[in-house]
Amino acid sequence: MRTVYFLSDFGVRDVYAGVVRAVLRQRAPGAAVVDLAHDLPPGDLRHAAFQLYAAVPYLEPGGVVLAVVDPGVGTARRALAVRAERLFYVLPDNGLISLVARCDPPQRVWRLEPERWAAGPVSATFHGRDVFAPAAAHLAAGRPAAALGPEVDAGSLMRLEVDVVPGPEGEVLTFDRFGNAITNLEPEALPEAVLVSGRRLPVGRTFADVPPGEALAYLGSSGLLEIAVRRGSAREALGLVEGAAVRLEP
Repeated sequence: MRTVYFLSDFGVRDVYAGVVRAVLRQRAPGAAVVDLAHDLPPGDLRHAAFQLYAAVPYLEPGGVVLAVVDPGVGTARRALAVRAERLFYVLPDNGLISLVARCDPPQRVWRLEPERWAAGPVSATFHGRDVFAPAAAHLAAGRPAAALGPEVDAGSLMRLEVDVVPGPEGEVLTFDRFGNAITNLEPEALPEAVLVSGRRLPVGRTFADVPPGEALAYLGSSGLLEIAVRRGSAREALGLVEGAAVRLEP
């Protein structure tokens, strides 16, 4: 049995995530399921793509990543199973895999055709339960991906309009729950300062390098440059938004 790593925007107030886990348990008894996160901002593909990017290097090779953040559920967007260099992915073709593809390049891709193998009716609004969970369980049990649907070109995967870059110019990719701004910059060497929203911020090693209430940039745990306000929210204090320009300053 392969481990299933489950990420979604289903939250914990409703039964959605629990029902998906129940389907996994029925279809792949004995497979371990690790919950990566379920309180992601609903439908926020940039945030979800970053969460996958941050998590994947620490997941056991050969596992199955079940990622369901799917604002286009029920539309013509494809449902996919992807075999990458290290892991399998079961997810909608909406750009979720964009950043992960840098560290775990896709090798083969199959379009899910649940009419071949679905045990019952497929809801138009809950593909996490009826399409993605059965497909993830299929792979977790060691069954062949080719049974899930036809193979498609790995180069046809949808990508978000943002990528990780070394600099010197980038943007705010997303925010964490503390209000820290995560950029798409992966600098080869840390600069002395960062320019964002007209402010020149010092670059430090950790939050305590500046007084409470002051802002700084630092290298985050994912390897990307981040911006924070000590004991505060950079998002609120600096008025930052996704896509805000960030520049490394010598």
